[in-house]
Amino acid sequence: MTTPADRLVGLLDLERIEQDIFRGRSPDESLQRVFGGQVAGQALVAAGRTTDGLRPVHSLHAYFLRPGRPGVPIVYQVERVRDGRSFTTRRVVAVQQGRTIFNLTASFHRPEPGFEHQAPMPEVPGPEDLPTLTAEIRSHLGELPNTLQRMERRQAFDIRYVDRLRWTPQELQGAEPRSAVWMRAVGPLGDDPLVHTCALTYASDMTLLDAVRIPIEPLWGPRGFDMASLDHAMWFHHPFRADEWFLYQQESPIATGGRGLARGQIFDREGRLLVSVMQEGLFRAVAPAPDGTTDADAKTGSAGADIAGRS
Repeated sequence: MTTPADRLVGLLDLERIEQDIFRGRSPDESLQRVFGGQVAGQALVAAGRTTDGLRPVHSLHAYFLRPGRPGVPIVYQVERVRDGRSFTTRRVVAVQQGRTIFNLTASFHRPEPGFEHQAPMPEVPGPEDLPTLTAEIRSHLGELPNTLQRMERRQAFDIRYVDRLRWTPQELQGAEPRSAVWMRAVGPLGDDPLVHTCALTYASDMTLLDAVRIPIEPLWGPRGFDMASLDHAMWFHHPFRADEWFLYQQESPIATGGRGLARGQIFDREGRLLVSVMQEGLFRAVAPAPDGTTDADAKTGSAGADIAGRS
């Protein structure tokens, strides 16, 4: 029986159709656009498959240019920008139906010794002391809607919020623009380090913009805003496994002009800072329809439906 972790690994297993050209499948989901973390993870796979495999990726910088269509394959074209003594650089363009939807530049670095320091990991409860995301939703909603039942069956990552979810505007009063979640893949991902790096890249886009939304609206339920990722940057500091627990600390230093900036730090259980992340998202208020729904509701239903389509 195929597990959600198996499906994630399969999603990241691109087909090589030419020396530096790869094709990735895009699940045929009910959402209007492909999940950005999927495209970023697949693009990084394409970049990594053109290197010697001895230099792990140390950073990536990406732009989401157009929404991708679910169910339509995505072609990844890799440019070998540089192969130096210590660094390797790749540029990747993602094309769907003849249109560029995404581009990424990734840099790979030969491991070498150096001095070290890092920010401390925040003190938070461990994942075993927190409810699963679906358990927390079920405790509030009772029987899960069909979209959330589907999420529970298909979600590739176990997500556990450190702070309880807020369900009403009243609960948002005084809320700071920050969030933290424990995450891990729901099953083993194998032993290829690139797969773990790309799986975490996939997961890094799942909750980061929550930090922007927290002072504005509840994270679950009908949306008053249409959201879209604009760009995404990551710096990888230590090796890790994405099928082991990691803490994703997230905060938003500013939101203005229809855009919100979020930054994240990913720690392992021993307190090592594994990855740093930055992302900017577009936030546009959506006027409610006469029946009380919004255009954003029609596009993604709820945050639950959004995440359900991401695995």
